[in-house]
Amino acid sequence: MAAFIPVSVPDSLSGLPIGPELAAHSAPRPERVVIEGRYVRLEPLEAATHTDALYEASHGPDKDTLWQYLFEPPFPDKAAFRAHIERKSASEDPLFFAIIDTASGKAVGYETLMRIDTAHRVIEVGNILYGMPLQRTPGATEAQYLLMRYVFETLGYRRYEWKCNALNAPSRSAAERFGFSFEGIFRQHMIVRGRNRDTAWYSILDHEWPVQKAAFEAWLQPDNFDTDGRQRRKLSDFKTHTTGD
Repeated sequence: MAAFIPVSVPDSLSGLPIGPELAAHSAPRPERVVIEGRYVRLEPLEAATHTDALYEASHGPDKDTLWQYLFEPPFPDKAAFRAHIERKSASEDPLFFAIIDTASGKAVGYETLMRIDTAHRVIEVGNILYGMPLQRTPGATEAQYLLMRYVFETLGYRRYEWKCNALNAPSRSAAERFGFSFEGIFRQHMIVRGRNRDTAWYSILDHEWPVQKAAFEAWLQPDNFDTDGRQRRKLSDFKTHTTGD
């Protein structure tokens, strides 16, 4: 994707460059809604409904790798994990959505809308947990598409952010694959689990969304996958075709 260059106009009084005028209305806050997709469904996270399946999906043999860059380590037992999900389900910001596999009906992960800035119409996707059954599936990509569409088209936000540990190569690769533009590293941004975290920042802007949307929707078509669920064409192939690069 080409780098975004801010547009400036001269101020009528000072003659100095200034950003273009925008409608100053606030965006609505995201709500606890159900968002239906073909491969997955997003629904408000609930401990009673989702704990068992999420624990199963996230505490298998690969749990240490799965939780490596998250704010919490793996949980010692299901009771501790349930208390964790109860706290998350009560939160308004971050606002948690369970990711439900439509074929099995089971929760296979969660993701959130967070750092909700309604005045500037800026919002972040984060606190993403993809259980092992969700990883490298069409639903993993569709879960991101569904939230993006909700943010840009239903809520009318201008900027959609993705942030991750700068050492988290899979998350950084995912951000780029999903169409986010890299904006830089915030050095010594956080202390997480007793360790320094430099944070990589990414974003998609509202005027970039139509191209990203077209690519997502083309990639997600059933005929793009073989009988074993393997993609025939990469998401980036559709973006190249869509943008004409």
